[in-house]
Amino acid sequence: MEKKTLAIVGCGKLAALIADAYNNNLLPEYELIATYSRSKEKAQQIADKVNEKNTAASCKPMQSLQEVLALKPAYIIETASPNALKEFALDALKNGSSIVTLSMGAFADQVFYDNVAKTAKEHGTKVHIASGAIGGLDVLRTASLMGKCEATFQTEKSPNSLRKSSVYEESLQHEKKKVFEGNAIEAIALFPTSVNVSVAASIASVGPENMRVSITSTPDFIGDNHRIEIKNEQVHAVVDVYSATAQIAGWSIVNTLRNIVSPIVF
Repeated sequence: MEKKTLAIVGCGKLAALIADAYNNNLLPEYELIATYSRSKEKAQQIADKVNEKNTAASCKPMQSLQEVLALKPAYIIETASPNALKEFALDALKNGSSIVTLSMGAFADQVFYDNVAKTAKEHGTKVHIASGAIGGLDVLRTASLMGKCEATFQTEKSPNSLRKSSVYEESLQHEKKKVFEGNAIEAIALFPTSVNVSVAASIASVGPENMRVSITSTPDFIGDNHRIEIKNEQVHAVVDVYSATAQIAGWSIVNTLRNIVSPIVF
């Protein structure tokens, strides 16, 4: 059986995890052929990791997104950022490459969301939104199909994870404080890389404009604690997910890729 070709865009820790899963034969239906990162060294490191473990492999670090697209991989794994996804998504879909992404925050932009959906449909490609650091997207979507519902997304984080945002202040190192309340569109605008999952949950349910998001900073807290709640007249579902590291996001990409080729899909 011919293997499906893969490329990775964004070569940080999560890409390394995916490469390890690939090396450990957890993705036997795929061939990883290319890596790309704004850091050439990181792209080279991931390619080397694959090639050193698989003597028959030929994974190449690319110098540009255009070089990645020229290879026409069946799937492009994106672990970079919402801006990176916006940069290449439409061209990739037109080019015949489907996308598996963690940067679902890009879809808070309704115009981009609509353009992606239209382009993918016209060219027979797809965008697979990995669950990232949360779960329960199936029950969110199911409940929303049943009729009118309300949904909330609460996140607890370390103050250190907020340092690069406008809400950070030194007092957060000593006192617990709710630093944000708003909808998912406002959340991803303020925290472009750390609340992608709130947008994923909103797309699966009530939409980014209607998903109520709150973020609480807790001193000495490690990791992320997410609570998603959805209610309609018949269903009340609560999904709690705590993760000490971001590794669950990388593993959700591996799980998505396995689901794509599995005869039995979860």
